[in-house]
Amino acid sequence: MNSTENKARPIGVFDSGIGGLTVAKAIKAHLPEEQLVYFGDTAHLPYGDKSTAAIQAYSVKICDLLIKQNCKIILIACNSASAAAYELVREYVGSKALVLNVIDPVVAYVGQQFAQKTVGLIGTKQTVLSNVYKKKIDNLDQGIMLKSLATPLLAPMIEEGFFNNTISESVIQTYLSDPALNGIEALILGCTHYPLIKEQITQFYGGKVEVLDASELVARHLGQVLTQSGIASDRLPGEPHFYVSDYTVSFEASTQLFFQQKVHLEHYPLWE
Repeated sequence: MNSTENKARPIGVFDSGIGGLTVAKAIKAHLPEEQLVYFGDTAHLPYGDKSTAAIQAYSVKICDLLIKQNCKIILIACNSASAAAYELVREYVGSKALVLNVIDPVVAYVGQQFAQKTVGLIGTKQTVLSNVYKKKIDNLDQGIMLKSLATPLLAPMIEEGFFNNTISESVIQTYLSDPALNGIEALILGCTHYPLIKEQITQFYGGKVEVLDASELVARHLGQVLTQSGIASDRLPGEPHFYVSDYTVSFEASTQLFFQQKVHLEHYPLWE
C-alpha cells in the first residue's frame, strides 16, 4: 500500500453507545481531513456494569469490522473497554492498525499539570474498580493523590437523554457531594458520556475545580500520533460512517445532534 493510500484510510472509533460520539466530534473538529468510521455497540450498552470477559469479546468483534473497513487507527472511545480490553485488542489487531485508548492521554495531561496535587475521578464501576487510572497515575511518580468514585447512574441517564435538566442536576449533585471527592483540584471525567454534562459539573464546582474532558485531550493526542506516524490525511476521503449493533431511533437522533448533519446508521449485529 503506498503512502497516499495509507493516509486516506479512515480512523475507527468504538464505544458502547453515544458516549464515544463526544470523542468523534472532537476528532472531527480538530482533524477535519480525517474520515471516521464509528461503531456504537448499542445492543450491549452500558459496558460499565459488564464483566471484563464480556467487554473483551465485544471489543474483538468490533475490531473485526473496523479492520474490514481498512482503518489505520482504532480508538477505543470507551473508558470501560479501554480498561478491560486495550492490551488484548492491541495484540489482536497486531500490525493491521494502531490502537489507542482514551485513558493514556488523560493520565499524561494530569501528570504534566497536577504534580503533588489531589485529583478526582468519576466513572463506571468497571473503570473505577479496574484501578487502571490509579495504577497509571501512581506509575508517573508525581505525588498525585487520586480519589475515585463510581457513578453508575450517569451513563444510562445520559443515554436516555436526561442531561441538562432537573433530574440530571440532582443525580450529579448527589454524586459530587460524596465525601470521597473532598479536597480535589481537578476532576477526570472517566467516561466518554460525561462531557455531555460537563457544564453542570463545572457549575457545581463554581470554577474551583478543573474539569478534565477526555475528548479534547484524546483528539489532540490522536493528531500527534498521525503526524509522528506519517499517516495524517491531507484531504477528507469521505463522509463519516456510522454502525450500530442494535438500531435505535434515539441513537440516530443523538448522532445527528452531535454531528449537525443527517447521518446514515448501518445496522451491524455482532452476533448473527
